[in-house]
Amino acid sequence: MPVPQLTYEDQLDYTPTARSVSLARRRAARLVAEWGREEAAGDVALIVSELATNALLHGSLRGRLFRVRLVMSASMLRVEVSDPRGERVPRKRRGVVSTSGHGLVLVGGLADRWGTEPRTVGKTVWAEVELRAAVMRPCVPGRSGG
Repeated sequence: MPVPQLTYEDQLDYTPTARSVSLARRRAARLVAEWGREEAAGDVALIVSELATNALLHGSLRGRLFRVRLVMSASMLRVEVSDPRGERVPRKRRGVVSTSGHGLVLVGGLADRWGTEPRTVGKTVWAEVELRAAVMRPCVPGRSGG
């Protein structure tokens, strides 16, 4: 199976604070829209928000950053959030009734697939969204749509 050609990539490290979650969410939405897939920006922003919140709540260590990485090809967008707590791996839950812990259920509903990967230090939680056939219209600096 041929590897899809990389179209866009971005990554940024964040301090483990609540403010970083909103910064990561807004950055993801802006980048995806600039990369010409405005229709996916809202879903991707929500996925980033949920995964970054989990990294903050369950994967953070004092003095250690978490990383948000976006990779987009012509047919797929992948969100990765890496944190330093490799021993705290999220699991897919079914039939659990509670007032919290629904972030990954939401991610599972928005993404076509998600999972985890170990790192030398920590883990990466990822989600992939298949991009439907559409004409990509990259943002041109200094021009507005319309």
